[in-house]
Amino acid sequence: MNLFEHFINQANNFLWSYILIAMLLCLGIYFTIQNNFVQFRYFKEMFKTLIDKSDYDETAVSPFQAFCISAASRVGTGSLAGVAIAISLGGPGSIFWMWIITLIGAASSFVESTLAQIYKTHDKEGFRGGPAYYMEKALKNRKMGIAFSILIIISFGFIFNAVQANTIAYSFATSFASFGISRVFIGVILTLFTTVVIFGGVHRVAKVSEFVVPIMGVAYLAVAIFVIVTNFRELPHMFKIIFQGAFGVKQFTSGGIGAVIMQGIKRGLFSNEAGMGSAPNAAATASTSHPVKQGFIQTLGVFTTTLLICSATAFIIIISNTYNIVGLEGIQLTQKALSSQVGNWGAHFITICILLFAYSSIIGNYYYGETNIDFMSSNKIYLFIYRIFVLVMVMFGSVADAKIVWDLADLFMGSMAILNLIAIYKLSPIVVQCLKDYSSQKKLGLNPVFNINSLSNKDGIECWNEHGEIKYKK
Repeated sequence: MNLFEHFINQANNFLWSYILIAMLLCLGIYFTIQNNFVQFRYFKEMFKTLIDKSDYDETAVSPFQAFCISAASRVGTGSLAGVAIAISLGGPGSIFWMWIITLIGAASSFVESTLAQIYKTHDKEGFRGGPAYYMEKALKNRKMGIAFSILIIISFGFIFNAVQANTIAYSFATSFASFGISRVFIGVILTLFTTVVIFGGVHRVAKVSEFVVPIMGVAYLAVAIFVIVTNFRELPHMFKIIFQGAFGVKQFTSGGIGAVIMQGIKRGLFSNEAGMGSAPNAAATASTSHPVKQGFIQTLGVFTTTLLICSATAFIIIISNTYNIVGLEGIQLTQKALSSQVGNWGAHFITICILLFAYSSIIGNYYYGETNIDFMSSNKIYLFIYRIFVLVMVMFGSVADAKIVWDLADLFMGSMAILNLIAIYKLSPIVVQCLKDYSSQKKLGLNPVFNINSLSNKDGIECWNEHGEIKYKK
């Protein structure tokens, strides 16, 4: 390990061991209680809101498309490779803590996405918003917004996209080794396809995500369900070792419980992004009658990613018992696990899945960076430079070492999450008022329309008035 890698490793351990885990858990619990367990009380309402077309505006990004943009970023390598890494480093017990951070963190996702809708802005592409925007508009702190923008651009636009490309390249190189397909070749092809989409604007990003995300999610879950059903006798044992790993005496006495919890929360945050400040950038793009609706939809995205996709991956790996094989980690472990259950075609299926999962993530990640480039400056030369760097990092990630890429991702992911959590903690009372406005209208049997007069402080709100969302013409 060189000096740079050692520094990144030590910085990660300090950040996650002493700061971020405490913030994620404590604030997640705080938001849950503050909003009266919103992620559980309105679970049914989340599905209704997702498929509701009463707010549909064909000239804008629909609530479902905004959901798909965020899901495209969430449902990436974290759902297949990240889960495998958590199990290989922290054991099966890490999955329990992944579930816990999801259930608690869903409240954080609701708060940040609702805030993104309240404080969104408008340009010729449509609506934009996210943490940088509510930091400037609501907290009156542009410097904080710029700091967050820089972190999310580096994290999602560059490093996370390198992670996605790295996983695709490793997967293809392993699965199709007999064909002599190199990681360089995969990197070139991936870069070309990324170029086509990112130069097409947010609506092309939305349409690609809307098409790819549902197909890849359903296909992967169908195969996972097949594996689970054919091994149903193993399910009691599987849950036993998950809970033993999470609370077992062996883990406490050996000091390994810290690694179990850390890996579960790390990989959980990477996959569901609750509280990280990334999904609000997608949430703000939607045209809707009430900010709470998009808060519900993004909360559902947290559940979908971790409780469905990530759990499916974990179950396949634990049932197959391949996590005990020395030398296997990341996407290779997931490929081996599925192949052991369905035959050699399983590795190729995972390769196709990871291509769709990770490629859609690259598209979603790119958009997060674009939104924050626009926040810092309207000069299009900066957006062009950003796009070039995104393509460079996709190519770099395809040929880079996996460990350093993941370590960098963890470090920047944690840094931006801290900034966002501080901001949404300060602004959370506004979300409470917004949720009360929504709930009171629902009790009257109405389709809620947001009235900014329901808030005690209306400073910085530009896309809403007492009649709901302001419609803009391009």
